[in-house]
Amino acid sequence: MDAQHTWNFTDDRGLRVTAPSRPERLVAYIQAGATLWDHGLRPAGIFGSHHDGDTQDPAKAGGLPLGEIRSFGAGSGVDPDELVAAAPDLVVAVTYGGDQVYGLDPDAAKHLGEHLPVAVLDVGKSRSLAGVRERFGELARALGARPDASAEGEAQLARAEERLRTLAARAARPRVLALSAAGPESAYLARPAAWPDLRALSELGVSLPDPAGEGGGNWRTVDWAEAAAQRPDIVLADVRANAAPPERLAGSAGWREITERAQVLPWNPEPPASHHAHARFFDTVADAM
Repeated sequence: MDAQHTWNFTDDRGLRVTAPSRPERLVAYIQAGATLWDHGLRPAGIFGSHHDGDTQDPAKAGGLPLGEIRSFGAGSGVDPDELVAAAPDLVVAVTYGGDQVYGLDPDAAKHLGEHLPVAVLDVGKSRSLAGVRERFGELARALGARPDASAEGEAQLARAEERLRTLAARAARPRVLALSAAGPESAYLARPAAWPDLRALSELGVSLPDPAGEGGGNWRTVDWAEAAAQRPDIVLADVRANAAPPERLAGSAGWREITERAQVLPWNPEPPASHHAHARFFDTVADAM
């Protein structure tokens, strides 16, 4: 608190976000809202990204009771005037680096920033998984979360990390491949260094080979035969609404080859940034290993 008793928080754009008092009515990007929920804070509303449909993606929601929380839409479907009219005390958003608010049109993000306090946290490749988690923890505590609220989650995460280290130290390590199904013809193979959760797995010793070849910074687009040629033992498959579901892949010989060889685990590339959520993810991978 400053001398005028106003609430303030410096976000990952380097901007000092202020409010007359500690914010209580929060509207958040769904990943941020799921994280705040894990810290014991209930958002009054959420919004999604351009990848989402008319309804909020349950794969991104964590423990949020979606039926009880107001949705302001997703991406270009978010009406900034409607959100401003709802008069939240704070909007919590994310970025994948820089000043761009993820999930909103630039003009909509600018409009919100002119009328409401907006705190933006970086969840991109420039930050470690622990770093993302710590920053959300700082914001949650500034918003009134109890300092001891994550103690159980910290212990759970430490146990999950130790399990992975022990399993990854074995001579025969399974090959893990993270991907997002584009459709029956092709897939996006994740570059582990671009995703904080995958990078954390690698740092714990899990074998996540980088898909060689040209392509985007986060993904490499391949056909299913090339994906199968990676010969993974464990596949982390994107379960968000924008990824093709398994039933659409039934006609792909490459997908069938993968499922016959590998364990296929659900993977949410936009997980809640909490100890509990990260521990659950690590435990899922450890169980498969």
